[in-house]
Amino acid sequence: MDAVELLIVILILLWITGNLSAYTFGGLLHVLLLIAVILLVIRLLRTVA
Repeated sequence: MDAVELLIVILILLWITGNLSAYTFGGLLHVLLLIAVILLVIRLLRTVA
């Protein structure tokens, strides 16, 4: 697992943890998910191309 995959996993875990807790940071958690999805798409496009 390289650094990008590790970052994606960490961001998704932070997002899930934030959604399961009663206290959320508002839009910050959704920004974390968006960043993780963008990194995942970039990663997939690099491996396909």
